[in-house]
Amino acid sequence: MEGDGRTDHSRPTALDGALAPAGSAEAYFRAAAAILAAQPDRDKPDASAALLDRHYGLAGTVTILSSEVERTAEVQLPDGRRLILKTSTRPEASDSFGFQAAALAGLDGASGFLAPQLVHTGSGSRTFEDDGVHGYLQTRIDGVPLHREFPSPDLLFHTGCALARLDRALGRVEPPAVHRPVLWHIGCWPRLMSFEQYLPAGRISDQVRAAMANYADTIAPKLANLPWQVTHNDPSPFNMIMTDRGLGFIDFGDGCWSPRIQDLAIAASHMVTDPGLPLGGAEHVIAGYASVIPLSGLEARLLVGLMRARQSALILINYWRSHLFPDDAEYINKNVARAERGLAILARLDAASAETAILAAISSPRPGKSPEYNVPR
Repeated sequence: MEGDGRTDHSRPTALDGALAPAGSAEAYFRAAAAILAAQPDRDKPDASAALLDRHYGLAGTVTILSSEVERTAEVQLPDGRRLILKTSTRPEASDSFGFQAAALAGLDGASGFLAPQLVHTGSGSRTFEDDGVHGYLQTRIDGVPLHREFPSPDLLFHTGCALARLDRALGRVEPPAVHRPVLWHIGCWPRLMSFEQYLPAGRISDQVRAAMANYADTIAPKLANLPWQVTHNDPSPFNMIMTDRGLGFIDFGDGCWSPRIQDLAIAASHMVTDPGLPLGGAEHVIAGYASVIPLSGLEARLLVGLMRARQSALILINYWRSHLFPDDAEYINKNVARAERGLAILARLDAASAETAILAAISSPRPGKSPEYNVPR
């Protein structure tokens, strides 16, 4: 093992629904929901080329990429390098981009995983503001998104290892705006059932309701006893990139101050695909993570419940947003079918069998090397 990476969690865990006063938690939820209910920036004229020139002295071919909130542009420079420019005219972008840019700067030089490198402006700033447009520039990680890779046990184990190393590095980062409104923050989960009306009736709705009730009754009251730190908060298979140099993590836009185990719960929840296994195949991600940052007894007891709640949060938020933006439903719902399948698999476990499955996963032998993926050591 590589050390437990424990982080002091005496710092306020602001705005968790189980910990914050009801008024402040409700205000946080409303502010966070309003951000994701607003029309995306992409409908406004694109000024990426001019902004690149003014703030970075760069020119290149600009291609607009899919994005739910801010405008994300790929920049192909004449020398072949590719960069990502993120811009937004929304006032909350100042805090969001400030957090993202500082997190990337803080991860520079860390080992055991890849992250985009921040590109400073010509004046040396991490971000820029230009006539109401906020933005920052980063390198692009070239590779294959994890959701397109064959999920061999070896690959998933090393995914868990890389995620733990990312969390260990993020535990030393102190970006601004860690408590800005983020709807994906765990503190919003008790109020996400207000979106229940957008779910289709039937099994999925029942499983979401049960998972969120379990979260509110048995998990939320114990969150204060977990280690908290800055987390990525969205390590989905779309935000993890396989490269010949190892696993890379992109899109830190939902990052915030959360229980550290939350990143594992999110990543593992996306890997629950095989109904023939107790945890649906997430066993290997969990084992890899625990080989770098061992899980406490409480973390082991809460992990499956957190996974189910995160799957439910994803289902609730995306059904709601698909109702708001039906033209974007295909992009918004890219992870929903996976979450629904995973939730159905985990719904079979009671508390005791869930904890037993986690303990078995973290004590299982390391998987043998798979021919599908050559993991750099």
